[in-house]
Amino acid sequence: MDDETLLAQFEACTLPEEQWNHRAHVRVAYLYLRRHPFDEALRRMREGVERYNKVRGVRDQPHRGYHETLTQAWLTIIAATMKHHGVGKDSLDFCENQPQLLHRTLLRLYYTRHRMMSPEAKRQFVEPDIAPLPK
Repeated sequence: MDDETLLAQFEACTLPEEQWNHRAHVRVAYLYLRRHPFDEALRRMREGVERYNKVRGVRDQPHRGYHETLTQAWLTIIAATMKHHGVGKDSLDFCENQPQLLHRTLLRLYYTRHRMMSPEAKRQFVEPDIAPLPK
């Protein structure tokens, strides 16, 4: 799926649930970061994920639903990767050239499981407790 189709379907909440996977999250974050300053990209990602979850009937639970620290940490890492390694021609090219971003466990380099899975981290951004996020 090309970038415009992915973003349109995500924003309209018509993207099939089986396609809303980690790779799609990375691609949408990349697209927002390409088009907007970080704070605006974060706002759009936050609101988009919350809207998508609501439309799709995803109930917010301790280990399910929107997670603020996950969202901000991933956007920070993706933005730093774009800054230091280039943006590529589109989100598919970016993902192909930055395969480390496709490993869902990447945040374990920065956060202990206890900290990341805390109720506080779900509600609001918390700083990492293993290593600082890249700038």
